[in-house]
Amino acid sequence: MAKRKKQELPVEEKPAEIAVQEIADVLETNYMPYAMSVIVSRSIPEIDGFKASHRKLLYTMYKMGLLTGNRTKSTNVVGATMKLNPHGDAAIYETLVRLTTGKDALLHPFIDSKGTFGKQGSDIVFAASRYTEVKLDKICEYVFGGIEKDAVDFTDNYDHTITEPLLLPVAFPNVLVAPNSGIAVGIACNICSFNLNEICDATIALLQKGGLTDDELLDIVKAPDFTTGGQYLYDREKLLEIYRTGHGTVRLRSKYKYDKKDNCIEVYEIPYTTTIESIKDSIVKLIKEGSFREISDVRDEIGKDSMKLAIDLKRGVDPDKLMARLFRNSRTHLEDTFRCNFNVLICGSPRVLGVADLLEEWSAFRIECLRRVFTFDWEKKRARLHLLEGLKKILLDIDKAIRIIRHTEKDSDVIPNLMSGFDIDELQAEYIANIKLRNLNKEYLLDNIDEIEGLEKEVADLYSLIQSNAKIRKYIIKELEAVKSKYGKPRKTEIIYEDGLADSVSEEDELPDYPVTVFLSKEGYFKKCTAQSLRGNDVQKFKENDYLVSVQETTNKSQVLFFTDKAQVYKARVSEFEDSKASSLGVFVPVKLGFDPDEKVIAGICLNDLNCDFALFFENGKAVRIPASGYETKTNRRKLKNAFFDGSPCVGVFVSNEKNEYLVRTDSMRALLIKDKQIAKKTTRTSYGSAVFTLKKGQKVISAVIYDKEKEPLQKESRYRKSALPSAGGIFEEEDVEFLQQTLI
Repeated sequence: MAKRKKQELPVEEKPAEIAVQEIADVLETNYMPYAMSVIVSRSIPEIDGFKASHRKLLYTMYKMGLLTGNRTKSTNVVGATMKLNPHGDAAIYETLVRLTTGKDALLHPFIDSKGTFGKQGSDIVFAASRYTEVKLDKICEYVFGGIEKDAVDFTDNYDHTITEPLLLPVAFPNVLVAPNSGIAVGIACNICSFNLNEICDATIALLQKGGLTDDELLDIVKAPDFTTGGQYLYDREKLLEIYRTGHGTVRLRSKYKYDKKDNCIEVYEIPYTTTIESIKDSIVKLIKEGSFREISDVRDEIGKDSMKLAIDLKRGVDPDKLMARLFRNSRTHLEDTFRCNFNVLICGSPRVLGVADLLEEWSAFRIECLRRVFTFDWEKKRARLHLLEGLKKILLDIDKAIRIIRHTEKDSDVIPNLMSGFDIDELQAEYIANIKLRNLNKEYLLDNIDEIEGLEKEVADLYSLIQSNAKIRKYIIKELEAVKSKYGKPRKTEIIYEDGLADSVSEEDELPDYPVTVFLSKEGYFKKCTAQSLRGNDVQKFKENDYLVSVQETTNKSQVLFFTDKAQVYKARVSEFEDSKASSLGVFVPVKLGFDPDEKVIAGICLNDLNCDFALFFENGKAVRIPASGYETKTNRRKLKNAFFDGSPCVGVFVSNEKNEYLVRTDSMRALLIKDKQIAKKTTRTSYGSAVFTLKKGQKVISAVIYDKEKEPLQKESRYRKSALPSAGGIFEEEDVEFLQQTLI
């Protein structure tokens, strides 16, 4: 018999209590602690120039004895640091990598490294911590000096098992020497690095004078300095703004040289804010878009100790003009900006300060550190002096001291008996009682007592230091001079002045130049095609009843002049028209250039300069040669009114050439071959020239084309040539009519 299932009793569900709270109160209790923790304990550096993660790591290495001795595996350091920093080994190791000599992210790295740590300015990844080795760099002697002498406050770590320093007693203004960036909740910081020599000089001047104006500071600290070198485009006004407020931007650009032998540009220093790989990728993308056709290849040549980007050029390219265009194109990142935001924690509160203010805050911090160190030494030496003064008293009667100790029955009574016997205090009596029996000789006692005079002087000097800020400032100056002498380096980032740049280019120079073929249709459709786009597909597409009227090989930089049926000329650049394929219709010129209503294109002529003449033919049988320089304008005017003779419709416009011969025909089936030199040359562009074709009443010229007897000769061309003009020309033979039908249209 099956067992009966136990009947489950229904469970009464109680609704959760709903507490009504102000949103501001919820944010304050739940979110504000997190936000303050990120600001104070993670993202923003303090006046010592370190974030909490940097400080924990370096202090751990200091306690491991890595300031001296051999390197150890990075994984040992990472593991030990987790006692102070519980955020995981990956985060700790990334912090370590940035501080190493191998990474080259800092002008003065704090960690001496061996192994692959990547490279600032490159996307090269760092090796795992088990493969790399590290120790503290020698400059850290000026980072930890005095830390064992109560120079800074300590606090418990996260589980209250050990203590760690709240700040490190750095002996130079590291806050401006080491670059720092971080994003907290609602605030951020981005501090650029400055040259150690210049910062030390500025701090010395500030301590000596008691203050510096921004102009005085700028004369000493010339500009920011970055590990990747490059060039800084000097702007004094912007620098003054940064030095005064802590906000602003600095413009950096890459350094390059031209290898004439290989026809190659070598970019060997780049802005601190970018990488070789990103520059290469952006240039390759621009090449594919057709913006830099002068470049044949781009490759990065990153080695163990060097970074280089090689740009191979096509024949005949000016490297300086090309680089100027690359600099001007913001997408290449060859020229970039560093946005400064000098946000620093001062006594636990974030403040945005200028350079002079930061130096003053650091000076105050350093004065306090040294006062604490001097106080520690003063107390130690004073305590030693006090003991020796007690020893001096027993020197007068050593036998009495021995007798007191020997005749005292209880051990606990030795100290009180010595105190009463020699009028000394408990500390002095304890010190005397602990002297070994073998040391109770005259020589030992006299040697120790001889220290008294020197100790008295040292105690007095230390007390004088503690009481005088001026003397501490002099001590700081000596320290800064020592730091500068030992670790100062020449500036890496070159300062250049914008007004003296030799590579400045005009708007025309910025245009990419490459060969193109342009096509113009009867209806006014214009298209620009590269040789590559025409290769294998050169069949032109037109709208119904439209056809090709001119083809010209030119370059992308050339200018194009469109002559219209209203005696106007519109000027443009070939580069203003997008590259297209033969299969496209092209750009409708009247719309592109804003023609007047019902205005149509007669001809389009591409020129690199205006040092030539135009030959114009009119419906009334007249022709004229006029200088192209008449269409030159000082401003960028597109539209030229009264551009040529408007007394008769124009049927053809050509670039004049002494070798040219023109085939002109009328609506009465007559034709005339006219040589270029037979056409009258005039100086003003509205001249109508002279008659070249004699017309009867009602007749008109309907077309004029350049005649090429080599490619498509007329059967009886002699009948159309006349030595004297004007002339009525000759009637076409039947075969010549066929020729016109095949070639002229």
